[in-house]
Order: sequence, then structure tokens, then C-alpha cells
Amino acid sequence: MNKRKKIIQVFEHGTLYYGQVYNDVPFEEKHFNALAKLNQLHNNEYFTLLHKGIKFSQYVGVIQIDGLTIEILPKIDGGSSKEALWQEVLIHMLRVTRRLKVNKVGQARVSKQQIHLLDIYFEWFLKEVQLLVRQGLVKQYRTKSDNVKALKGKLEFATHLNKNLIHKERFYTTHQVYDYNHQIHQILALGLDIISQFSAGTYLYSKCKKVQQEFPDVAKIAVNAATFNKLVINRKTKPYETALEIARLIILNFAPNISSGRENMLALLFDMNSLWEEYVLAKLKSIDMEGLSVKGQESNPFWNRIRIRPDIVLRMGDSTYVIDTKWKNLGINKPSTSDLRQMYVYNEYWDSKKALLLYPSLETQKPEFIAFEGDDNHKCAVGHLNILHEDKLDEHIGEEILGWFGIRHSIY
Repeated sequence: MNKRKKIIQVFEHGTLYYGQVYNDVPFEEKHFNALAKLNQLHNNEYFTLLHKGIKFSQYVGVIQIDGLTIEILPKIDGGSSKEALWQEVLIHMLRVTRRLKVNKVGQARVSKQQIHLLDIYFEWFLKEVQLLVRQGLVKQYRTKSDNVKALKGKLEFATHLNKNLIHKERFYTTHQVYDYNHQIHQILALGLDIISQFSAGTYLYSKCKKVQQEFPDVAKIAVNAATFNKLVINRKTKPYETALEIARLIILNFAPNISSGRENMLALLFDMNSLWEEYVLAKLKSIDMEGLSVKGQESNPFWNRIRIRPDIVLRMGDSTYVIDTKWKNLGINKPSTSDLRQMYVYNEYWDSKKALLLYPSLETQKPEFIAFEGDDNHKCAVGHLNILHEDKLDEHIGEEILGWFGIRHSIY
């Protein structure tokens, strides 16, 4: 029988204090210590340490440690505190930006359970591996050194004499083997092992065990970022790309024995500033309009080998427009002077007529483009964009942004 999950949901910039109970789930000192260690390993950018507490930053996602799952959700100040709404917002943003490639969250058979991001990524990975098994796994050649009964390959003379003084019928050789025990499968097997650890007691555990039984026995290896960077994908192994992409995410964010030698941790965290930028870029790129060009992170040389990169550059005909996205609720405040200076520089270097600072909001405020003092050719505006429509992410924000620049799309 599945045990009840211990899940704490908190919003970005929220706080947790050890010794406190959140929705009947205790946050303990060992959880605090593990998170503090994780934060230290990542230059203290994930959280701010308080007295007996953690204050989260702009990073959202999920952390699992010692049976406790902490889900950090995005939220716009002043908006609804419905966790289910903002969980769906986060999942949809991940899906649109292709950091998550699933169509549905969970299955009908688990509808009574609380689903979090790890469940979704784990299930996605298990489905990909199952698909590979059904389609037929790829064998590869590898070099193996071993004692064999028939002479094949290269005889390792010194080792052969050392091992086979008595066993004259054997030969210690280095030879080629064609089987399933190669690096790609070893990486996927490690991903399965991690999922097995973190899904114990949930609906995914039995599914993971079934996939492991169908998967060939392979050697255990240590895997790091360099392992993935050196992988060579060819025509035969191209179907493995998605599974390897998820394996990279799971394995490189798995931190064994991070605090005191007992707890294992898995953390999948996303910077909301980057996610918001990628989401806006994806929605603009999805618009099919003749003459429209949308590019992200286009760079120009600035000074002494330093380059500058606006988040998004729009081109329509002979006109160019620049957008910088900011994931925060500006409210009634004015943008910072440094942000405005940056937008002026972007206008100059891209010969842009209009620059836009784009903020998420719960109420759209159409931007007013105002010229910089002494320069009527270059204008800047602050845009507040309501990202929700009927408690879901608005699918047409791209068309609305284009409209602010005077670019009209026929379906909007």
C-alpha cells in the first residue's frame, strides 16, 4: 500500500522554519541542514538562511530529501494563493519552453494522489525507457579484458602469466564485445536507480521496478557533466536523445549524502527570470506571420570584448523592437534607472525605435512609449501583462505584445 506523501508547498520568496508544521507535514532541522548545504554548493543563490529558517528566492521547482518533498511554486504578488493554480502555471511554462515534454499531468489511476514535478519527470523518463525497450535496445562494441577459454583478441602476456600459471587452458586477453553493456545504457540504468530510491512508497515505484526488470544488467559507473558532454549520438542512438536529456537532469541534480552522510537529495530548480524570458520568447516565436522575425539573446559587441544581449529582438519589415523581461510585480513603482539606461543602449545598438520592459501582472496595463529626453527617435515603455485567463496561462500573450508595437495578427 502506498504511504501518504510528505509534501510541503511554498511560494517563491516564501519561508520555512524548522520545528514548524505545514499542512500536517513537519519541517525538521535535518531538512534545514541539508538545504543549507545544497545552497552552499550553489553559491548561496537558491535560498537565504534565516535563524532556524529558509527564505526562498526566485528559484522554483521541487526538492526531495529524506522522504520530504518541497515544491516551490511561482506566484505574482497579490494573486491567488491556490497552490494547484500556480503548480499548473509552472508546469505549463515548463511545457511551452520544452523543459518538460508531457501532455498530461499524472494518470487517472493516481488522481487521488498529490502529484509534484518529480513525479512528472520520473514518469516521463520511465515511459521513454519503456519505449526504447519495446523498439529494441541498441548494442555497441566495447573493449573487454578477461580470462577466456579460447584465444581471441590481444593476449595480455604479463597478466596472462600471472593469472594462468595453473590454468593452462585459459587466456587473458583484451577483445571486442558486442552487447548492451555500454555507456548510454549505464547512464539510463543509473537514472532508474535514482528513481527507484526516490519513488519508494509511491505509485511509480512498482512501474520503475518493472522497467528495471526489462532493462539489461549493465555495469555501474560514475556519471558527471563531462560524461554527458562527451557522449556521441549517431543515427542508431538518436532515439535515446530524450531519455538521455531527462537522465542528465535527474543525475546531475542528485546530491547523495549531502548533509550528514544519511540523507539523499534530488533538487530540480528553475530560475523564474529565465523561465519567464523563455516563455515569452516561445509564445512570440509560435506566431506565424509573414515578415516577422523573433530572436532571443541576440548579441552585439559593446566594449573591450564585452557583448550586450537584450532578451528578445523583434523585427517586422524595416522596424526593430527590443524586449527585456522581468519576473517581478512592479506594481505602481517605476523601473530602475539602470534598467532604463540599459534599454536606451539597446535602442542605440539595435537601431530600435521602441524598447519594452515587460513585467507579469494580474491586470494588463497597455504600455505608453515615451521618448528619451533629447532623443525623439528612441522610445521606451513599461508593460504590465496579465498572464492568466480564466485561471490558466493566457495562450495569446504573444499576439497581445505584438499589438503593443502596432503589429496586428489576423487571429487576435
